[in-house]
Amino acid sequence: MRYRLDVVSPTVLDAVRFAGGWIYDRVMAGWDVTVLVGRDEDVRPLQILGADTLDLESVLASWEQRPHPQTVAVAADLFGCDDRVRRGVMGALDQGATEVTLWGTPLPELDSSVDSVQHRLSAAARAFKAQALAAADAGAEGVSPVEVFCSGMMASVAADLVPAS
Repeated sequence: MRYRLDVVSPTVLDAVRFAGGWIYDRVMAGWDVTVLVGRDEDVRPLQILGADTLDLESVLASWEQRPHPQTVAVAADLFGCDDRVRRGVMGALDQGATEVTLWGTPLPELDSSVDSVQHRLSAAARAFKAQALAAADAGAEGVSPVEVFCSGMMASVAADLVPAS
């Protein structure tokens, strides 16, 4: 059985911008990575990173029946505005069996449950993320060698997220 990462994002660009390098590196490490986004989005940038995609609304409607991944990454914006996402994240944090990672504006209500972590992108991840950003019409955005998250588990399942300094 392969490890699974589900990424819950409001847009393709958001997933690529904030977690694209991590997505690529997890795919290259043999993980099954699925990004859940709106159905009307061009998913080519995520395909460049090697991720599969599913319609966010369809998955949220049947979240309880979906097999739980080892890791779920969520945009903090969605946590703040969608009760279904909030319930899923809080349930995963309470169970402690799923690594929960968030990106975006820190959420005060989770301060005691999450720690700041970072992922150092491989050279290949930086190159593929740059291509994915270009495909998403993100302009000439630079690619940082590090992506920063908040995580609900101190030790990453794959040891690729380390405490941020």
